[in-house]
Amino acid sequence: MLTAGAYLFPSTTNQGIDFINQKTNWQIPKMSEEGFNLGLDLKGGVHLEYEADLSQIDASEKESAMNGLRDVIERRVNIYGVTEPIVQISGDDRIVVELPGVESIEDAITWIGETPLLQFLEQRSEEEVKAISDMWTQIEGKTLEEIQTIDGWEVAFQNPYQETELTGKYLKKAVLSFDQTMMQPIIELEFDDEGSKLFEEITERNIGKTLAIYLDGQPIIGDFYAPRVDEKISGGKAIIQGDSDIEEARTIVQRLNQGALPVPLSEPIVQQKIGPTLGQTSLDNAVKAGVLGFIAVVVFLIFFYRFPGLLASGALILYVLLLFSIIKLTGATLTLAGLGGIILSVGMAIDANILIFSRMKEELENGSDLASSIERGVSRAWPAIRDGNITTLIIAIILYLLGTSFVKAFAFTLIIGILVSMFSAIVATRISLLFFARGWIAKIKGIWA
Repeated sequence: MLTAGAYLFPSTTNQGIDFINQKTNWQIPKMSEEGFNLGLDLKGGVHLEYEADLSQIDASEKESAMNGLRDVIERRVNIYGVTEPIVQISGDDRIVVELPGVESIEDAITWIGETPLLQFLEQRSEEEVKAISDMWTQIEGKTLEEIQTIDGWEVAFQNPYQETELTGKYLKKAVLSFDQTMMQPIIELEFDDEGSKLFEEITERNIGKTLAIYLDGQPIIGDFYAPRVDEKISGGKAIIQGDSDIEEARTIVQRLNQGALPVPLSEPIVQQKIGPTLGQTSLDNAVKAGVLGFIAVVVFLIFFYRFPGLLASGALILYVLLLFSIIKLTGATLTLAGLGGIILSVGMAIDANILIFSRMKEELENGSDLASSIERGVSRAWPAIRDGNITTLIIAIILYLLGTSFVKAFAFTLIIGILVSMFSAIVATRISLLFFARGWIAKIKGIWA
């Protein structure tokens, strides 16, 4: 409980660490004060929904085209530094984009609407490549200030590849296939008529050299698949051979098709800005509701179940600390729907305790001693607790697998909450009950039932 509390409240923990370090001259490391990842409804930001034009896409390629479009949008918003963006496919032709912390809808639309740029680059001359390599050798291990004192240091930051006329608009498609002899994955490229001519010219002047392929300014082919030109290639078709890494080859094909198979987007059919003030208000109201609900539950438990209710309240505090610690540790995005799942799982945790206490009370009324009543109460309540939690867990998993972003957030916290609540009810509550059942408190009449 202390560990979870320290993890959830790092500022308070660090104040204590500072005090200890000052008094003892110790060097206890501080905890990271990074907070929760808050979703759009709690942090504020921009919500956009697009409709993709799939009218020119074959039915068999629609799913691949939508996945590629999603990946392109994710890459673009990540380039602009958006933290925890949510980009997902909704239905057959809808893309939902949620950008927490973004204030301008216009900027978001601009980032997303840019066409992905696929470029084929060729090596610079041997003299230029050598100059770049030599300068890298000179600046290696030096600071930026030291580098800037070297004549011509800017050369080290030049790309050894230069642009050509060949871009993604000339690429008809990229396909993953397998070499019939070695059964190694290969990447097949097919260009249109104009692209075939450009590709033939480029390969003719780069025999013995490698070509680089960039998407949005970043290379998409690693060392294993860096295409080397062995001869002039005519006909508009080429094969890239490499290592036997199927997953890497599949990723390269998808990225090539992202630049070659643009899916037109309409203007956003839904655009909504949630200000940080509204998000903060939602968070404050959710926290207040959670605190008041928690207090009401604790009062109910103590009033109706007395000392066992007090112990259950302690287990409930442990449950809440563990639950939020797991959410923070996994880096999951916390949304208003997720808080709803947490509150619901709190109710299920209380339900498990109530079943145990009711069974325990029946055993006491039948004349069993306190320790035996606790053990029998837990064992007899367990089937109902197990069945109720498992059925809810199944529904939560289905919601997570099939739901949209808000539903997934609710389902995720509900799944974690159910698992932790079973631990707090069956393990924590049971252990605390048995601990006090053998002490002097067990002899006090009227507090156990």
